[in-house]
Amino acid sequence: MHNSNGRFQGSLRLAGKKTGELPRPSAEEQAHSDKLITRIRDEIIAAGGTIDFARYMELALYAPGLGYYAAGTRKIGEAGDFVTAPELSPLFGRCIARQCQQVLEQLGGGDILEAGAGTGMLAVACLQQLEARDCLPGTYFILEVSPDLRERQSAIIKQELPHLVARVRWIDTLPAGGFRGVVIGNELLDAMPVQRFHLTGHGVQQLTVGWDDGQFRWRQRPAGPAMITRIADLALPIGYISEINFHAEAWIRSVAESVDAGLILLTDYGFPHAEYYHPQRDRGTLMCHYRHRSHDDPLILVGLQDITAHIDFTAMAEAAHEAGLAVLGYTSQAAFLLGLGIDQFAAAEDAADTRRYLEITQQIKKLTLPHEMGELFKAIAFGRNIDVPLIGFAVQDRRGRL
Repeated sequence: MHNSNGRFQGSLRLAGKKTGELPRPSAEEQAHSDKLITRIRDEIIAAGGTIDFARYMELALYAPGLGYYAAGTRKIGEAGDFVTAPELSPLFGRCIARQCQQVLEQLGGGDILEAGAGTGMLAVACLQQLEARDCLPGTYFILEVSPDLRERQSAIIKQELPHLVARVRWIDTLPAGGFRGVVIGNELLDAMPVQRFHLTGHGVQQLTVGWDDGQFRWRQRPAGPAMITRIADLALPIGYISEINFHAEAWIRSVAESVDAGLILLTDYGFPHAEYYHPQRDRGTLMCHYRHRSHDDPLILVGLQDITAHIDFTAMAEAAHEAGLAVLGYTSQAAFLLGLGIDQFAAAEDAADTRRYLEITQQIKKLTLPHEMGELFKAIAFGRNIDVPLIGFAVQDRRGRL
């Protein structure tokens, strides 16, 4: 079942928003969460009583050894909290490989850098397809902050592609410069810490997090100039709450500094600016994911749940343009995958093998149908020193909507 708020969910879904409907953590999980709660609470106290939400989200997800992505718990897949496109079907990675091939051939070779590689399934499918098409990158870099995800990635690559292990290299930071090739990020930006704002009768307020009566509580303070400027032209009602992803914009600027020539290809869920800040979307887009349930309270299950926000693709495009990158394409995931020939994979299957053919057909439906992942998820591409119409955007290009 697809959760219209973002991550692709499994068969179980939260029926309502009452926290009592969520599964209870085990004693071990709760003990782990309590350690992170103490870590965040101490920082709040040291800061004078509150920290901004982006800092809270950063600690909840990435605090060393304790945060959701920094601790050794299964996160992605049926045994985790959510499923992403590469786990749903290898067809997604094969399509990404076709887009990479076009750019690598135009550049006369190069590398691939995948940021936030999840379980490693995208890397496996991409490398398999590129090998089959005789277009392997010089190196397949993986930038991954989660130690346990690095272990999973390494294990699956050794299992599926033992002869290509030497071609894969894990890195801790973006290259300082000189990169040529393709940078990939699938459901990467949505997990970057966001700032939250609240429009009140007293002006724009920044939402912060405090500690009171044994639990985290929402607080607010007057917003700073950057936040006020960002929403100054929006005609939004009093009471409106939403997010701004300054971290994602900064990341795009950093990638721009790394890339001398090539493509930056990002797939994620979200909207252009006008849709993102639609007056009726007055609670924002922040969502949490725990054991294939979704809810909107990031102040509970600390360190045990994923916290995400949709992407304002207009803001991402503006950050890229300001950093000297060209915006080369923007479209729905469905149109992107169709442009890369996802339907051809089904056509290549033996229709007499009914079970296999049905399996492939179902995977394509999940990736492309509007009520599944096809419309909410988008693909956006930025580039430098490449001059070729990208095949992923040949079916449809929505840059005019940004």
